[in-house]
Amino acid sequence: MPKIPLLLLYYMLASCLYLPAQPIQRFDVVIHELMPDPDPVVGLPASEFVELKNISAATIDLRGWALSDGSSTARIGISFLLAPGALVIICSAGAAPAFRPFGPVIGVSNFPSLGNEKDTVRLLGPSGNIVHAVAYNSQWYRNDVKSNGGWSLEMIDAHQPCQGSSNWKASTDPSGGTPGRNNAVEALNPDEMPPALLDTYSIDSLTIIARFDEPVDSTLATQVSNYTIGPEIGHPIEAIPLPPLFQEVLLKLPKHLQQKSVYSLNIRSLTDCAGNPIGIRHSVKAGLASAAGPATIVFNEILFNPPPGGDDYLELFNRGPSVIDLQQLYIANRSPAGNLSNLRVLNLSPQLFFPGEYFVFTANARWLRQQFLLPATENIIELSGLPSMPDDRGAIVLANTTGEIIDELHYQKQWHFPLIAHEEGVALERIDPNQPTQQAANWTSAAATTGYGTPGYRNSQYRAAQSSNSSVSLHPTVFSPDNDGQDDFTFLQYRLASPGQMGTITVFDIRGYPVRYLAKNVLLSSSGQFRWDGLDEQGSPLPMGPYIVYVQIFDLQGRVTRLKKVVILVKKR
Repeated sequence: MPKIPLLLLYYMLASCLYLPAQPIQRFDVVIHELMPDPDPVVGLPASEFVELKNISAATIDLRGWALSDGSSTARIGISFLLAPGALVIICSAGAAPAFRPFGPVIGVSNFPSLGNEKDTVRLLGPSGNIVHAVAYNSQWYRNDVKSNGGWSLEMIDAHQPCQGSSNWKASTDPSGGTPGRNNAVEALNPDEMPPALLDTYSIDSLTIIARFDEPVDSTLATQVSNYTIGPEIGHPIEAIPLPPLFQEVLLKLPKHLQQKSVYSLNIRSLTDCAGNPIGIRHSVKAGLASAAGPATIVFNEILFNPPPGGDDYLELFNRGPSVIDLQQLYIANRSPAGNLSNLRVLNLSPQLFFPGEYFVFTANARWLRQQFLLPATENIIELSGLPSMPDDRGAIVLANTTGEIIDELHYQKQWHFPLIAHEEGVALERIDPNQPTQQAANWTSAAATTGYGTPGYRNSQYRAAQSSNSSVSLHPTVFSPDNDGQDDFTFLQYRLASPGQMGTITVFDIRGYPVRYLAKNVLLSSSGQFRWDGLDEQGSPLPMGPYIVYVQIFDLQGRVTRLKKVVILVKKR
């Protein structure tokens, strides 16, 4: 019997494993490891690379496949059989010899240049379909040192390819990465989080885009019955998941959206790639964006003198009635010659700004979240930088794409509340958004009770038009601080008729001795509350009996309001 050459035998066996008739499915092969920034070298070749892994059950020929970052595409021109579970390193043709000691390598021409800070890498099948895409950024390293270069980003669980940042982190291998080997961070990382509907934006009056926080199941996403737009729109006539990430779905509507109208998009029966059904975040606003006109959007709060380690921020408020696209707005300075300078677009992608909403802009969103207790963080947008905002005085301008001025603020540090000892770290808040921006009396310091800032929600010094009387209440009037979960505290709640008032709140015992100071000459917000836990100034429990809560509220005109409330402290036996 004649012998079969070994090379021919290899190809015969490989052809039995490779089933070319089977169509390539999404996630058959995944982007498994990335080296966006190889400098400074830790232990790997000084070149970028992408590692692929076959997580399907069939051997796949990579001939005709491609890697792209959207601007350049590298196509694999050779036949390379990638067995189930196998890895291959993709790099530039010039770097291929340096990577061969680490494992199988394919060198390609026109290898995409991976951005150090962020980029989107696409793996395309031979027919040009998206098999996998990864939109990474430097925060995925979860390590400030490793994000500076020399370390790869590794996928934790290859069978959870669309989790995003929660399934990636910096390699822990001493060489800086594991090209051609199992990832150092490899572990089970099941996706148990439901997808969330983030927001929408409009292309035109008959087309809206729904954005999710992770890729969604492409088949379910095409079913128009899963989407309802109200009022009066109903189901879309077509739903198209958008590559490369499939985190957006284009919806073609049966009726025109009307300007100055706010709609609601509700979603049901949609899942992510792991099969998790959509959760409680399944409904968001929708609308047709209009061009911003003068005073439709106004400056509402500004921090121009942050504490050490902090950053400036500014807040905008949509007074209505139009829906505005932030991508069509700019903030800028006013030069000494009166020209606009240091222009910054408010968002690089479409972002709808609905009437009654707030958006905050800063160069350091992480610090902002740590510094202030925020009810929500979705309306914080991080920019590469803000226009110049000096500590003593400055000018900031809001303009649209035609250069029309929407709002302009020339602030001064003298606008702060006069009794504030130090303005550092204290935001200026607009009292009434319907009063003129440049009216000095319409600005004052954010209240101490809110941490001297309210970025992204209603100002502590906001004055409602209907407010006319101050009120103070105490509840419950009988409390038992024994940590049984029932009436363990008493709460003093207040509402002021006007902003810019100071307060002192003292608890006295029945003999008239002060035993606890809940507030000492603090700048109060327009409304709020203080809590007493039944302890004295030294943190020791006080005896049972009646106590008097004495409230003093005063303003700069010398007006003083004095109130007494009685509360009884009891202890259960």
